[in-house]
Amino acid sequence: MDARWSAIAFALFRIVAGLLFASHGAQKLFAVFGGPAATGKPLLLTAGVIELVGGLLVAVGLFARPAAFVASGEMAVAYFMAHAPGGFWPIVNKGEAAVFYCFAFLFIAAHGAGIWSLDSLRLRSAPASVTRPGVP
Repeated sequence: MDARWSAIAFALFRIVAGLLFASHGAQKLFAVFGGPAATGKPLLLTAGVIELVGGLLVAVGLFARPAAFVASGEMAVAYFMAHAPGGFWPIVNKGEAAVFYCFAFLFIAAHGAGIWSLDSLRLRSAPASVTRPGVP
């Protein structure tokens, strides 16, 4: 597969992962998509904010690296707090989604936003000294 198609596939992956993650946050915060609101539970409210805001940032590709890194960490914490006590294997403890999101967002954090992102527009319009330190 040539590089152009790889870049398009990655952009679609980033957008879909971000939007799906944001929907989990919206579910926790606003009781939409068939789920109960996480009112009165500070840890779940924090998770909801990270999921909604982080998911939207990843989807549009704005500050995608730090947003994805925080989202990855949140999913690692969620897995070990909520799922791991139910058994070792993610398929048994119902933690597959948390593990998948954790590693998907870790990959996005390492890779960057790529094409079709606000980060690519933001960095393209930045002065050379901002994008390449040490270059006059």
